[in-house]
Amino acid sequence: MFTGIVEDIGTVKEIKPGTKEVLFTIKTKNIEVKEIKPGDSISINGICLTVISIGDGAFTIEASHETLKRTNLSKLKIGSKVNLERSLRLNDRLGGHIVNGHVDGVGKVDSMRKRGKSVEIWFSLSKGLSRYVVEKGSIAIDGVSLTVNAVNGDRFLVNIIPYTQKATIFGKMKPGDLVNIECDIIGKYVEKFVAWRKIQDT
Repeated sequence: MFTGIVEDIGTVKEIKPGTKEVLFTIKTKNIEVKEIKPGDSISINGICLTVISIGDGAFTIEASHETLKRTNLSKLKIGSKVNLERSLRLNDRLGGHIVNGHVDGVGKVDSMRKRGKSVEIWFSLSKGLSRYVVEKGSIAIDGVSLTVNAVNGDRFLVNIIPYTQKATIFGKMKPGDLVNIECDIIGKYVEKFVAWRKIQDT
């Protein structure tokens, strides 16, 4: 489980394709690799993945075919930057919102506009996800916990402050980029409960 508060921007150092899986080796900048061990969960652009080995200032994760199909990991190249967050500890502050690291779909950057020092970004959503996105609700984009400022059909708007631009890969984002979307888990549970209730009442 994560909070959507990015700890570090990592760099893809090596990519090793397998039959159905792909190994990604990622170099950290601020996170000490000695504090990571095999078996740890780490969020990479909002995807909860397991560390399988550590090395010289870097760690390696394995992404399955399912993960590659549902996320933007397949678009990564050597030198690509990624958002990193280690899993939440029970004594940590929950600074963002509850993020599972289970991506619901891929979105796209539609447009960007400067607002003072901040940047307003409109994203388009994968089909079927808009029902979970509400104005002033929470959403995780590439693992970053953000507040939805407006919703228009299958599009939504967020505001990226200067700190977030510097602390995440949002500072390099441009129209057309694909991003990983995780909707707030509360909405999905509410939908499930309501659907179950309707079945029981029939």
